[in-house]
Amino acid sequence: MNCFCIEGQLIDIENREIFSAELKVGDGKIVAIRKIKFNPDLPYMSPGFIDAHVHVESSMLIPSEFARLAVVHGTVSTVSDPHEIANVCGMDGVNFMIDNGNQVPFKFYFGAPSCVPATPFETAGGEITVQDIHDLLERKEIVYLAEMMNWPGTVQRDPAVMEKIDIAKRYGKPIDGHAPGLRGEQAAQYASAGISTDHECFTIEEALDKLRLGMKIAIREGSAAKNFEALVDLIDRYPKEIMFCSDDKHPDNLALSHINELVARAIAKGKDLFDVLRIACLNPIDHYKLQVGKLRIGDPADFIILNDVVSFKVRATYINGQLVAENGVTKIKSIESTVINNFNIQPKKVEDFQFRTKKSKARVIEALDGQLITPEIIGEIELRDGFGESNVSKDILKLTVVNRYHEAAPALAFIKNFGLKSGAIASSVGHDSHNIIAVGVDDESICEAVNSIIEVKGGVSAVNGAEKVVLPLPVGGIMSSNDGYQVAEAYTKIDAMAKAMGSTLQSPFMTLSFMALLVIPDLKLSDKGLFNGQKFEFVDVIV
Repeated sequence: MNCFCIEGQLIDIENREIFSAELKVGDGKIVAIRKIKFNPDLPYMSPGFIDAHVHVESSMLIPSEFARLAVVHGTVSTVSDPHEIANVCGMDGVNFMIDNGNQVPFKFYFGAPSCVPATPFETAGGEITVQDIHDLLERKEIVYLAEMMNWPGTVQRDPAVMEKIDIAKRYGKPIDGHAPGLRGEQAAQYASAGISTDHECFTIEEALDKLRLGMKIAIREGSAAKNFEALVDLIDRYPKEIMFCSDDKHPDNLALSHINELVARAIAKGKDLFDVLRIACLNPIDHYKLQVGKLRIGDPADFIILNDVVSFKVRATYINGQLVAENGVTKIKSIESTVINNFNIQPKKVEDFQFRTKKSKARVIEALDGQLITPEIIGEIELRDGFGESNVSKDILKLTVVNRYHEAAPALAFIKNFGLKSGAIASSVGHDSHNIIAVGVDDESICEAVNSIIEVKGGVSAVNGAEKVVLPLPVGGIMSSNDGYQVAEAYTKIDAMAKAMGSTLQSPFMTLSFMALLVIPDLKLSDKGLFNGQKFEFVDVIV
């Protein structure tokens, strides 16, 4: 039996005390905790951090590489919804995530994707049926029914939706929610169906509504959606009902920080240490019944060593007693991975992106930095020879979504706040169906950016005249199996190029990836057309 002892200032979250202790680990478990003479020079020992809701695919890394980066920041486990790869490859994609994650010493807990395809108003590459959900929920790796994005169907008790929910109830597994902006009677109907969480709240009033209905709230701070500042004060009153999550975390951000950043920020705002650590470490274990240690005798030896309880800089991370990160360096080795994908189109022509119109007044998607909601505004596009073009002076640019599963005409619309002054950017990371999405100032640049993605069968690209940069994502067109730090470095470069082209967004590619997410109001673009997420119907671009 592999045994070792380690000393530190042990943070006992449940009993709200800190004391000097010797921790004895044997065979992957904590076999003894012995109080020792107080020593202020010892580092702190805490349970590991847990991301309570994340789409690993949004890191652009396969699970094994995600783990390599996450453990450096003290993350020992994630509650992961694999619906991104499921939308591309169906059950094969879900199985890929589980199998790859099982090959590294990290505790991935996956959900059964509840809404694949997310809506009937877009083209996806895969489908998760009711029978698939039944089969998934039988598996130990599947601990919950993943976010029920079809809130209208839930509120209206649609039979197909309720069948999925009922299966989760029969297996005694929690049901995650997704109901941005939902309040009042509709929120009550949604919660009463058995929905147990929500990570989409963007105001404290909305979160309070849902808390009163018995739902738990995951405070989200990702690469695009940032709700921490709006919701952090919930910690004071609801420390047992709150969790932290990233939802979507791009590789450059993951290389820098994870849940540890939210812990440090909460402490800096004067929040109680034990409450904050309960939220970051314990609440997800209790809610999802995870086999993750709480730093108690008999628990799996999942814990972290911290330099202090201010910066929360992680000195070491242990999972099942194995040292997986130390002094900012991951100990998890990269592994060989298979490549699965679903990409079936040929290069496009410039004419495919021409928007024929005689009118200049258009419905325009308003991108908001740090938010997923996109209000509808009315704006003026440029008219040239019978075609509608980007109005760069007013920052109204052409947006396109290109079906990548079979040949079809690109969908076209316009968007404000991307800020590009030249060129175009494109990505096959386009939630939820992951068709190609691109924004640019002219049709030639848009076409070149899109074709750059088609050529490598998935990735992100930036085109600015003769300059072109592409980051290939060959796994499902949304992930790379390369070293995570190399992917993060490559992403940092292409992100910098987009900003040099004029974008003022914190994360232009992450923001772009959500502009086809129809289940987030108000206005989005699918491969089938411009869509109003409040009314759940297509609308005309031209007013």
